[in-house]
Amino acid sequence: MQRWDLHSPTAPNGTRDPIVLHSDDGARAVLIVLQPGQELGEHQVKENAWLTVIEGEVEFAGSGDTAAGGPGTLMRFDPGERHTVRSEKGARVLLLLAPWPAEGHYSPGEG
Repeated sequence: MQRWDLHSPTAPNGTRDPIVLHSDDGARAVLIVLQPGQELGEHQVKENAWLTVIEGEVEFAGSGDTAAGGPGTLMRFDPGERHTVRSEKGARVLLLLAPWPAEGHYSPGEG
């Protein structure tokens, strides 16, 4: 068993300081702290992406839809689905990627 306190890690540079909590052949868990006004600009990943809001309010956009959510909100994006995540006042989110890494995630020679 492993345990994490998702409220205690600091990330003073926000999105530039993602904290990989765990990574194995099945999934990757990453804590992301969004400072006020920060966003994860439009992007996509090759894995299923689940985002859970731990603290604050987050605005999500993907597949032509937008949604907002606070603590306890869970969003899921399909592999390859373009999306953005932003927070006006700051937030803390848990990102789960599975399977990790998905086929094609790394270029040949990367690891």
